[in-house]
Amino acid sequence: MRTHPPEFADLAERQQQIVIRAQLLAAGFDDMYLYRQTRRGLWQRVLPATYALVTGTLTDEQRRISAALYAGAEAQLTGLAALIWYGFRQSPRTDAVHLVVPHHARRKSAGYAVIARTMALDERARTTPLYPVCSPARAVVDAARDLRQLRPVRAVVAEAIQRGYADLASLDEEIRRARRSRTALIRKAFSEVAQGTRSAPEAELRECLAESPVLSEIHWNPRLRDAGGRSLPTPDGYLPDAAVALEVDSQEYHYRPGDWARTLDRHNELSRRGLLVLHFTPAQIRREPRRVRQMVEDAYESRRGLGATVRLWIDPPHAPGPTST
Repeated sequence: MRTHPPEFADLAERQQQIVIRAQLLAAGFDDMYLYRQTRRGLWQRVLPATYALVTGTLTDEQRRISAALYAGAEAQLTGLAALIWYGFRQSPRTDAVHLVVPHHARRKSAGYAVIARTMALDERARTTPLYPVCSPARAVVDAARDLRQLRPVRAVVAEAIQRGYADLASLDEEIRRARRSRTALIRKAFSEVAQGTRSAPEAELRECLAESPVLSEIHWNPRLRDAGGRSLPTPDGYLPDAAVALEVDSQEYHYRPGDWARTLDRHNELSRRGLLVLHFTPAQIRREPRRVRQMVEDAYESRRGLGATVRLWIDPPHAPGPTST
């Protein structure tokens, strides 16, 4: 059985047993040997001129490495593949590996390697030992341009801001760079986040209640203070003239006991101050929007005018940063 040269073995180890034809030829192997190894099932050809020196299903990282090697040295990982690499929890899963290459590059998509040409690579891309990864802001915008539904776009935009992957300014810059090319959904999601919503379910609640002819202005994620200037828990939504607070209870967030305890503390503190706290799950908002809206309207009408007796103040919101036009 033929053994691999030490230098090649080190290279294959660094690349997690993923190599391209040029590397194999440089190591002294010929095309007939490559053919025999794949024919015998000892290796597998995973992309054009790209081989895995192992059998079985590739890991996510092996797929990224193979796609990057196939795409070329200038390629940058982006889109959903980059969001998964960063650890986004709300990113839709995909088997595709999206990359951008310079506009002059001739490499085309093949298999799970989805390649797009761009006039400008990401100057803020992060360098890893095997491939560059577009900045979170660029990856979010590129991912959103390939999604066809608003909900997942809302989710990744909100997560990018909530978990500190990107800020409003960097997202706005990337949306402007993309211009009007398939950006309608992310422009809407960006506008919602800039105006105060911080999750996809919150945005859906906001959309649901916007149709109400009864409700007054709702403050989203307001910073509340009591008469002594002390900060209070921030509800997801607040109707000040009726002292009604709205909370979206995500199962993911409340999975751990500590998170559930904090939610109860928030509820009790707001209730102690005289607020009526209404809780809704994302599933309720999505499946029963009319019922949710009716519950909020009923609570609002039964308590209208009580806000003056509660004596809470809403701090001015932070400047949301630039917005796309």
